[in-house]
Amino acid sequence: MPLAMVREYSGRIDADVARLALEAEGIPAVLFDAGMSSLGLGPIASARLMVDESDLARAREILDGTGA
Repeated sequence: MPLAMVREYSGRIDADVARLALEAEGIPAVLFDAGMSSLGLGPIASARLMVDESDLARAREILDGTGA
């Protein structure tokens, strides 16, 4: 199950909202580096939203529709 990055966020809250939107649609998602972004380091330590490569296109469609 290779992972692919859907989006990169400078804040943990925005990343969590996007992750929850995907999970509500049945797409498992994980955040990489999210712990560092909560320290207020901004773009230096962004949170990367990752999904299974096979879910990437659908995940982008969902996030484009929600504005997350």
